[in-house]
Amino acid sequence: MRLTVLGCSGSVNGPGTACSGYLLQADGHQPVLIDCGHGVFGELLAHANPNHVAVLLSHLHADHCMDMPAMLVWRRWAPEGASERSLLYGPAGTALRIGAGASEFPGEVDDISDTYDVHEWRDRVAVDINGLHIEPFKVNHPPATFGLRITGPEGEVFAYSGDTGVCDEVVELAREADLFLCEASWTHDPQVRPDGMHLSGTEAGQVAARATARSLALTHVVPWTDADAILDEASAEYPGPLQLVHQGQIIEVRPPL
Repeated sequence: MRLTVLGCSGSVNGPGTACSGYLLQADGHQPVLIDCGHGVFGELLAHANPNHVAVLLSHLHADHCMDMPAMLVWRRWAPEGASERSLLYGPAGTALRIGAGASEFPGEVDDISDTYDVHEWRDRVAVDINGLHIEPFKVNHPPATFGLRITGPEGEVFAYSGDTGVCDEVVELAREADLFLCEASWTHDPQVRPDGMHLSGTEAGQVAARATARSLALTHVVPWTDADAILDEASAEYPGPLQLVHQGQIIEVRPPL
């Protein structure tokens, strides 16, 4: 599998950086887009045809889903717009949330069923999409949020925490993953982080260590946080290969030799 980081800024987009959005593709198959926060759709256009991308939303906070209305405009009105519906998976209420954001009339909801075949995640109920086996895990974050454990054609495993606080479920979904993409929104200093809403660098490292993940990639750092401090915290807890992702980065996800 190949992961392309379209955006990785936490909570809000920063200067020249998009919010959460990750393009994952198995060789020989069309890609899936995991999350579509502010600024992600423009980055997607540089890497894939939106008509051929299935979308997986971890949850319905704006920084993870609110560039979907831009994709609707492109698919409906661009000269090479969509000829058929694409798959869209997300938590309960996904069609209503995206439809409300896309509507041009306050208080009304755009019917997105012309463009997307919408399905709702069910905890631990796996689906197969574009050569990928995808298992959603309900994690510790409001509103309903799902981390994803994705297995590729060669048995390689990519795990995505989504947004989460510490919980057993995020450890389980990352168990021995070849690449664990984990949020680390801020440092462990209790004066700068609301308790339980997100992971600190320290907690992300601890989760990866408990899961014995084979490599750890940190994401969702909010723009006002010291990213280097988060990386240092994680490295003190996790002994394996570790990196802080950046927009435009491409990471190969391979099974162990």
